[in-house]
Amino acid sequence: MATTKWALDPMHSELQFKVKHLMITTVTGSFNDFSAELITESEDFDGATVSFKAGVDSVDTGNGDRDGHLKSGDFFNADEFPSITFSSTSFSKAGGDYKLTGDLTIKDVTKPVTLDVEFGGTVTDLYGQNKAGFSISGKFNRTDFGLTWNAALETGGVVVSEEVRILGELQFVKQA
Repeated sequence: MATTKWALDPMHSELQFKVKHLMITTVTGSFNDFSAELITESEDFDGATVSFKAGVDSVDTGNGDRDGHLKSGDFFNADEFPSITFSSTSFSKAGGDYKLTGDLTIKDVTKPVTLDVEFGGTVTDLYGQNKAGFSISGKFNRTDFGLTWNAALETGGVVVSEEVRILGELQFVKQA
C-alpha cells in the first residue's frame, strides 16, 4: 500500500496539560498554536509515524501573569526555545487502541515518553473528507526537561507538582 499523510484539523483539535497547584487543585493549560501529522503505511494506523510541534508563545492557562511566567526562563524560555516537539519511534496497537512512544523535546532536552491513544474511528465528513479521531493521554516529569522552578510551602509540599498530565483530542484529515 502507498504511504498516506494525515494532517491535523486544528479547528477540531485541542491539546491540554494539567499540573497540581499547591498540591490541592489542578491547573489546566493549553497550546493554541500546534500542528501534527500522521504518516501511515497500511489501512489502519499501526506503525504510523507521528510528528508534533507546539508554539511555546501560545501557552494559555487563562491567566496572563501565569502565562508570562511559563514563557520565562523559569519554565519554557520561549525566547530561546520557541517550540516543543515530538517525534514518534513507535505507534502500535494495544487492543483496539494504541501506544504512542517517541521523543519529546522541551527546551534543549529530549526524552522518550509513552502516551495512551484511544482511537475514535474514521468517518467521511459532509465535505467528503476522510477524518480520523484520537484521544491522547499520558504524563511525564517536568523536571526531566529542565522545568525545575518551584517554591516550598510553609505547610509542606510545593507550589507546582513535578508530574504533568497531557490530554489531547486530535482530528486528522486524510490528504489526497
